[in-house]
Formats: sequence, C-alpha cells, structure tokens
Amino acid sequence: ISDILKLQLCIFLLFVNVIVYDFAPESLRGAKVLVTGSSKGIGEQMAYHYARFGAKIVITARSKDTLQKVVEKCLSLGAQEAFYIAADMSNESDLDRVVDFALKKLGGLDYLVLNHIGSTRIAMWDGDVEHAKWLMKINFFSYIQMAWKALPSLEKNKGSLVIVSSLAGKMPSPLTAPYVSTKSALNGFFGSLRHELAMKKSNVSISVCTLGLIDTETAMSKVKGKVNMPAYPATEAALNIIITGATRQPELFYPWFTYIWTLTKDWIPSFTDYVVQRSYNYSP
Repeated sequence: ISDILKLQLCIFLLFVNVIVYDFAPESLRGAKVLVTGSSKGIGEQMAYHYARFGAKIVITARSKDTLQKVVEKCLSLGAQEAFYIAADMSNESDLDRVVDFALKKLGGLDYLVLNHIGSTRIAMWDGDVEHAKWLMKINFFSYIQMAWKALPSLEKNKGSLVIVSSLAGKMPSPLTAPYVSTKSALNGFFGSLRHELAMKKSNVSISVCTLGLIDTETAMSKVKGKVNMPAYPATEAALNIIITGATRQPELFYPWFTYIWTLTKDWIPSFTDYVVQRSYNYSP
C-alpha cells in the first residue's frame, strides 16, 4: 500500500471513529449505575456526571470516609439515589458482595462501569512476578468476575458494560510492563466477549474505553519528572466514557488522537517506537 493510500485510509478511519452519536441525556435519568474506583479521579468525576443526569448510583472503593463524601455530593448534584460500599477489589468475596449490594439497593443494573486499578510503579521491570500477579488480579480478574455476576441483570435491562482501559493496552509503553499486561488482557477479553454476546443476540452492549494520560492526582504524582506528554482533564474523560456507554458504542478513544497512535504502531512501527521511548525520561 502506498504512503498516500495509507494516509487517506487513516483519515477515513479517524472520521468514522469520531462520528458523533446521538446522546440523549434524559436517557440516564433514573438509570441504575454501579461505578467502581469512584472515590477519586475519573471514577469520582463519573459519579458526579451521572448524578447531574439524575441517575441512581452505587459507588465503591476502599475508603469509606471518602466514599461517603462523594455520595453526599452526588445527592446534592441531583442523583435520584446514591449509595456506597467500601470494598477491596483484590478480595474475590468483596467483588460479588459489591454487585449484590448494587442489585439490592437499585433493584437491578443498567450500567456496570468498571474503572478501578491497583497501584504500580513507573520503573523498569525488576522481575517481581508476584506484583504482576497481584496487579492482574485487581486490574483484570476482578473485572471479569464482576461482569459475569452483573450480566443477568444487564441482560434483563438491555444494559451496558463499560470497561475503562488505557492506550497502554493497545500500544505497549516502557516502565509499566505489569500495568500494560493487565490492560492488554482487558482489551482482549472484553473484545472477545463483545463478539460472543452479539452472536448470542444479547441485549448487553460492551464499551471499551481507551484513555491517554489523564490529569488525576494519582497519575500526576506517578509521572512527575518521568514522562514528557500532556495530560487531559479527568472530568472530560469521565463524561466521554458515560456518553460512550449510553450510546452503546463499542469503543472510545480519548483524547481522539490516541486512535491515530493505535494505527501508527502497525503502519510505521519504527517511528512510533522512537516517539514512545523518548516520551520517558530514562538514563541507563
């Protein structure tokens, strides 16, 4: 394929990817939503957006005190109902307990938004296999367990399963090998499950959200002095995720140009590798 044809195809694919879907905010009024990892960052912002749309919300994270404050703000912003449950996403029994709590409090689920992640360092991999296993448990296995638990209710309500992933899951980056592996696993599993649900003519949609660097407090503290790339607002990322789920789109790329990077890694890999490696501050 000539370079000109590649460029034309890239522009066409980008156009198709950024088509504006018809989002009806009123569709979220009274919607029954469970958001994980929602005591801070993107999850907290999603809780506030859902509240403004008049949804019924259950939020979860580890910090009970912080969750309580988020719930209070959700109610002040217009949530029809808001509840919280403190839980540890590395504990298998907590995962089922959270979904059961949401089903009981809300009477079912229209949206399951899986957003939580475990903590990891930005550093060269040092051979710590146990950390990689622990991170996979939180960032991947907990997602598929909660999704399976919630699927019957989502099926009944023609619901949506929203997976918050990362550009790292589509385009591996250095200094984050365990994290990259978990996001790659998410993309592969839920991409496959989306096909299976479609083949079964299921009522459930799956949206996988690919995010670039977002300006959450946690992310900014980890990347400070280590990366050379812009960060984008958590509140805008959160709104884009919600719209993607509400319009049942299979994928979100935020910011939009992250989609371009997923193409360049295959079409001009040497250039992409050059840019990626020089986006990190590292001296041997």
